[in-house]
Amino acid sequence: MLTLILAIKLIAEIALMALFGQWVLGLLAGERKSTNLFYQVLEQIGRPFVLLARFITPRFVLERHHPLVAFLLLGLVWAGATVAKISHCVKIGVQLC
Repeated sequence: MLTLILAIKLIAEIALMALFGQWVLGLLAGERKSTNLFYQVLEQIGRPFVLLARFITPRFVLERHHPLVAFLLLGLVWAGATVAKISHCVKIGVQLC
């Protein structure tokens, strides 16, 4: 069970960092962000979560807000996984975690 919780937390952390890095790099690169190789790599990492956010949100949510929605949802998943990990570790004993 702990392995599953840790895997979910790790995936959420990687996706959160990719979306955050994409945002920062987009600010730094400006209009040339679409030609930046690192921006494209970060975009590919975050794309499944942005597509999931697009599927979940209503139609009136603008396309440019989908990465923010994905970031916030991943933040909730990460917080939930952290609480689950703490709860599980307290239950089985901190020495075993």
